[in-house]
This record gives sequence, C-alpha cells and structure tokens, in this order.
Amino acid sequence: MGYAKERGKLEKLLRIVGLNTYDEKSLAALVDTHEKYSHTVRILKNKEPEIFSALYTNELQEVKDSRKALKEADTDEARQTSFIAYKETLLRALENAIKATNETL
Repeated sequence: MGYAKERGKLEKLLRIVGLNTYDEKSLAALVDTHEKYSHTVRILKNKEPEIFSALYTNELQEVKDSRKALKEADTDEARQTSFIAYKETLLRALENAIKATNETL
C-alpha cells in the first residue's frame, strides 16, 4: 500500500530546515509544522498501526518533549539552544516518517 499523499505532506514540512534563529515567526513555523506532522502521523498510524505506531508513540513524544523544553527555557540563550534542539528533533522525526512511508511501497 502506497502512502504518496502522506509522504508529500511530510516532504513539504521539511521547509523548516532553514530556520536557525529563535523569534516569533520561526517559532510559529515550527509549531505549525509540529501540528501538521502530528496529524499526518496519526493518519498513518490509523491506516497501518503495525508500521507507524512506533513513530506515533516514540518520535512524536520526543518532539513534544523538545517543544516543552523550549517553553520552559528562561533565558535567551537557553531559548535559542532549545529552539535548535526542537527543530532538529522535528526534522529527524519528519525524515523517519518519510523513510517509513518509502519502505512500505
């Protein structure tokens, strides 16, 4: 079973790769990407739980944890560091989901 539609949605979300500085606009882009990733992974998990449930439980939780760390950061330096960690975690989760959809062809 192919997942081209979901893979296409996930690939569009990779646009966050260029975000490197914490500001409100960049944070809004990451949060939007996180929400769309979460929705797409939920769809994939519902379609094929054996393949995608690990992404849903593990990868999505890592992304949530890194977002929480960003919210709890109290200095500008800590926010910048947490922002980069959040972005990297989200990118890794996106790449793993894309890889999983490619492997199910």
